[in-house]
Amino acid sequence: MRWLVTGGLGFIGSHFVRLALRERPGLEIVNLDAITYAGNPANLRDVEGDPRYRFVKGDICDATAVRGALNDGIDAIVNFAAETHVDRSIVDPEAFLRTDALGTYVLLQAQREHRVPRFLQVSTDEVYGNVLRGQSLEDDPLRPRSPYAASKAAADLLALAYYETYDAPVLLTRGSNTYGPYQFPEKIVPLFITNLIDDRPVPVYGDGMQIRDWLFVEDHARAILHVLENGEIGDVYNVSGDTPQTNLELTRLLAQGCGRSMATHVEHVADRPGHDRRYAVDSGKLRALGWQPQMPFETGIAATIDWYRANESWWRPLKGGPR
Repeated sequence: MRWLVTGGLGFIGSHFVRLALRERPGLEIVNLDAITYAGNPANLRDVEGDPRYRFVKGDICDATAVRGALNDGIDAIVNFAAETHVDRSIVDPEAFLRTDALGTYVLLQAQREHRVPRFLQVSTDEVYGNVLRGQSLEDDPLRPRSPYAASKAAADLLALAYYETYDAPVLLTRGSNTYGPYQFPEKIVPLFITNLIDDRPVPVYGDGMQIRDWLFVEDHARAILHVLENGEIGDVYNVSGDTPQTNLELTRLLAQGCGRSMATHVEHVADRPGHDRRYAVDSGKLRALGWQPQMPFETGIAATIDWYRANESWWRPLKGGPR
């Protein structure tokens, strides 16, 4: 069994690669990654010597590179490769459309050409847009409100169109906000933890009452593995930790864990354009398939703080870049 993982040097992708190699002894993984600012070779340093793992540097928008990665015969494609930071998408929407939408198209075309038996598109709950009440179901309308969310929604619709038009063996997952080790320190959890470790303030958008549902990265990776192996072709599966928190509640937990004061370390800043107030997805369909999150939220946050404290050599070189 051999899988092509795209974006495997990124946050969730690297956890997926490590999990799959650990729990599927007969599996080989080809990791195609362009090594952008958030694709860090250090994320998979511990598996570089595994003979079942092969890294290929390449962009998913480059059809030649994708074909080359598929040449040895691939049983599944798992597409993590994406531009993901909403703030960056507001500044440079084109980069997001290119990677998230065009890159997915290139992969879908390659799947058809090479007849790869399974294609899993990793998406986000942000495609549903602002959810003021209740929880989004997989067949709810997509109402993205940022260039990032729109680019991911475009990829979702394209993948599902390939299923309907070409009978492509497509599966989709839409995950809620994910946190844990190896997350590039521009996202709220690692940015706030590393700032607090350095006794620096943390920037809270607006009133901080935006609500997000938090999911530990290992649980997210395991959900994707479960859908890849057990999901129904053509289906979409929401992935949720069912742990909603306002940004202020999250900030308070991070400050306490880092031994800092909310009064002295929170800096309210102007809200970003089009900031969704609340995300919430119903993951009952995936739970009925046999997946359950394992990590309690506060335990996961404490473990994440401990990891960033113990791995300053990983994140300090990254803090000079954009946040």
